[in-house]
Amino acid sequence: MASNIAEEVDPFGEWKNIQSIGFVDYFRSEKNGKITCERRYYISSLSNNAELLAEAIRGHWGIENQLNWVLNVQFKENNSRIIKDNAPENLAVIRQIALNLLNQDKTVKTGIKNKRKRAGWNNNYL
Repeated sequence: MASNIAEEVDPFGEWKNIQSIGFVDYFRSEKNGKITCERRYYISSLSNNAELLAEAIRGHWGIENQLNWVLNVQFKENNSRIIKDNAPENLAVIRQIALNLLNQDKTVKTGIKNKRKRAGWNNNYL
């Protein structure tokens, strides 16, 4: 019994709900004064509305930037001098796990900095 594979496979799969495609140019000024531009493309199921797509993109990057800010400020990630092999990526994962655990803890109403100190002082809290 022969079957036609083309009839069984949806050629669009998860892509059939695409409503819009857009791009954003990101400009960044580096410490040496050099300005760089990076273009990022987005595929979305949102209707073809530039304002709505821009709002969704800003929301996504706002969350990304907030997470990176906490890692940079509270864990001093940017000051890390570990550069060999996979160590930087491995430690970044460990920092993210630690941050997630600290954020999940609701037993103490204090900031990440104080939760880290408390974990260092108290093995039961850790």
